[in-house]
Amino acid sequence: MGKIVLLDQSTIDKIAAGEVVERPSAVVKELVENAMDAGANAITVEIKGGGIDFIRITDNGGGIPAEDIPAAFKRHATSKIRSVEDLLTVSSLGFRGEALASISAVSQVELITKTRDSLMGNCYVIEGSKEKSMEEIGCPEGTTFVVRNLFYNTPARKKFLKSAQTEAGYIGDLVERLAISHPNISFKFLNNNQLRLHTSGNGNLKDIIYHIYGRDIARELLEINTQKGNLVIRGFIAKPIVSRGNRNYMNYFMNGRYIKSKIIGKAIEEAYKPYTMQHRYPMTALYFELDSNLLDVNVHPTKMEIRFADNQEIYQYILDAVSEALAGKEMIPEVTLVKEEEKKEKREEKKISAPEPFEEKRIEKEKKEAEQKEKQREVAADVLREQNSYMSPNSAVPEPTPVTVVENIAEPIIKKENIQQVSVFSEKLLDKEAKKQHRIIGQVFGTYWMVEYQDKLFMIDQHAAHEKVLFEQTMKNIEEKQFTSQMLSPPIILTLNMKEQEALERYLPELTKIGFEIESFGGREYSVRAVPGNLFGIASMDFLMELIGSLLEEVHLKSSEVVLEKVASMSCKAAVKGNTKLSYVEAEALIDELMELENPYHCPHGRPVIVSMSKYELEKKFKRIIG
Repeated sequence: MGKIVLLDQSTIDKIAAGEVVERPSAVVKELVENAMDAGANAITVEIKGGGIDFIRITDNGGGIPAEDIPAAFKRHATSKIRSVEDLLTVSSLGFRGEALASISAVSQVELITKTRDSLMGNCYVIEGSKEKSMEEIGCPEGTTFVVRNLFYNTPARKKFLKSAQTEAGYIGDLVERLAISHPNISFKFLNNNQLRLHTSGNGNLKDIIYHIYGRDIARELLEINTQKGNLVIRGFIAKPIVSRGNRNYMNYFMNGRYIKSKIIGKAIEEAYKPYTMQHRYPMTALYFELDSNLLDVNVHPTKMEIRFADNQEIYQYILDAVSEALAGKEMIPEVTLVKEEEKKEKREEKKISAPEPFEEKRIEKEKKEAEQKEKQREVAADVLREQNSYMSPNSAVPEPTPVTVVENIAEPIIKKENIQQVSVFSEKLLDKEAKKQHRIIGQVFGTYWMVEYQDKLFMIDQHAAHEKVLFEQTMKNIEEKQFTSQMLSPPIILTLNMKEQEALERYLPELTKIGFEIESFGGREYSVRAVPGNLFGIASMDFLMELIGSLLEEVHLKSSEVVLEKVASMSCKAAVKGNTKLSYVEAEALIDELMELENPYHCPHGRPVIVSMSKYELEKKFKRIIG
């Protein structure tokens, strides 16, 4: 063992910086959050070289008094807490006395700031934790941080950064989330002198979503505004048709802070599970408000993770709120045959424009012109949508609030290339009155049933439909405790590892209640002697191992809920398969059973049960309608 020595202060500062400053986006996050804490309502973020070469954060907040500037760059210097007890109740966003010290330890920093009461501002320069200069200058009220050459004195850390383009992408995503979390603040983001995002700061969340994610997503939103116990939940979630292959569109904020939480993420995904396919994730912009005494935000140096006092309660509250917002809607994807022109996926062209942070001239005139143009676009869009709609004259799909902007925005896209989700609150397809008008045309490819209703052609996947019916029937039997057991001869012997044994033992009482008979067979082996009698095709080693493996992942739900869900999903094994001929009577009976379900539009795996095609689309394809 080598000799133990004390590290010098420079090395200590660089090590501490690594906890806060992982990459350029971490610098932007800390400085922007400090600006918000300072009361700014307009913040500009400018970067070059992915933020590695240059970062400038400008705000119109309260500024830093001259006498406090040197102290602000010392470790453990902060205006946000005074004692350890304050860590439990602090509501500010910035780091607790480490951000500026950490940033200045690994970069060259220039600070320009002025308070409201000061006649002059101050310019302070610090590089590698060493103070270079401080002098009075003339400047507007607020604060500007310029950070150059990040990690210039720690090349080992710098080489682990991604390309400038990738690092810029991280910062762009961060600024978008900050804009969503604080719609009352005007954010401006420039990358290599090109404007990428500019929000109005008018407080309208739909405006932000519209210009970050586009019109197609903004028009598919469902609002949530509720309180569950101590938790206030508000914001928007997108209908299930809006899904992505990753979680990048899942935005949620706790007391104004963007966070990552396995508890919250799992609850949201679980609520969407009946409506979406596996490995597809929703778009959300949800705000949670919870007493700071019931959570801990100081779990990680970056404060991206939080810990709740009661995980199960919070999980259930969020699951219920999102499930209630999704329930009761008829959401049948509409297939279109008309191809639109190829769209460029450059999100910067969709960004909203807003006033400069310190510029207020010409605004009213430009706003009125933009409002007038937007109204004209909305009228044109409404006319075209009316032609495309299969709804009755009294039906209506709520549209997003018209967006107020300063610069012109792109023309609205009316046609849909792949699928469009429709929500119908009257005259549903699967309604007893509507059923009288159904005309079953026939079956194609031995799998899909064609049903004509009003000016729509509906296609029903018989396998997905039967899966859903069996799933709901099994859940009903479970709720009413109508169980039987089917004995297996010979029994199935399972060999489990320690984690699998623990999962089985945890859920064994629930499995026994619904008809399983499982007992220890010695060592790591277990004997499965019986399975639920109303489930067919599940008595195989592979399936039972898959069931136990799936239970390993479920750590937030109550035991009974986990097992009920997993066992109910087994019913899909008994569903009628595709390429199986059904009679008209059987098809009618299946549709009748679908009508009795709360959510007949998606199978238990999230695949659509029904899709539709409008008469309008068909007539366009056959050139009966031009344009």
